[in-house]
Amino acid sequence: MEPTSFDPEVPSIARTYDYLLGGKDHFPADREIGEIFVQRFPGAVDIALDNRACLTRAVRYVADELGVDQFLDLGSGLPTADNVHEVAQRANPAARVCYVDMDPVVLAHGRALLQEDEQTLVISADIREPRSVLDHQELRALLDFSRPVAIIASAILHHLTDDEDPVSVIGTFKEALVEGSCLVVSHFRTLGDPDSTELEAVLHEAFGRGDWRTDAQIAEYFEGTNLVEPGIVACARWHPDDDPGELSDYQRLIVAGLGRK
Repeated sequence: MEPTSFDPEVPSIARTYDYLLGGKDHFPADREIGEIFVQRFPGAVDIALDNRACLTRAVRYVADELGVDQFLDLGSGLPTADNVHEVAQRANPAARVCYVDMDPVVLAHGRALLQEDEQTLVISADIREPRSVLDHQELRALLDFSRPVAIIASAILHHLTDDEDPVSVIGTFKEALVEGSCLVVSHFRTLGDPDSTELEAVLHEAFGRGDWRTDAQIAEYFEGTNLVEPGIVACARWHPDDDPGELSDYQRLIVAGLGRK
């Protein structure tokens, strides 16, 4: 699967997310979309920040508490602070991580960062075609699917439309996992509120995708797994390092869960 073509005039989901996280790998088109969120939706940047912090905690939990040392990160996005391999390898220096993306800037930066790391890999594949990921020769050389693997789907499944059937996509990945493996998902949540409706409209206008789903729809991703406590909750409330206190309306719109097979 070839990466998507690169056009700096067209905003990228990965680069816009990088902008909101305070990164440096973005272009004016990405910053323009990022500024819509910053200016029109004060506090919405917390969605990106909470999601990233939750990803760090989830990877740490999987490595430390569950003892899983293999990770497959779907739609990984641009490298930033505390990448999955860095968090996992702090817990277990032998941890192996495969990142999957199609954005050419993501692929270039990821490969440059990881060129001397034999335990970490970046591959170009379309997660909407899960067999193309699971059958990838380099992936199979790195990860051993006869042992537990953690599938990471952090803030990516809401960028698959209903027609692309993200539940079926993630189901194919789950089928490839042995007992003891796990699935980490974070996802935009709609509460039938004006904020999520407006944010969804901005995403669709900018990228043509970005579907906010209900609690029941998000729970479908975890069918066939046992949810780790506290279940599917706002990212800020998933195993927080400190009490997050009262959440803002925006913070309630990004949720996460961890299911174990």
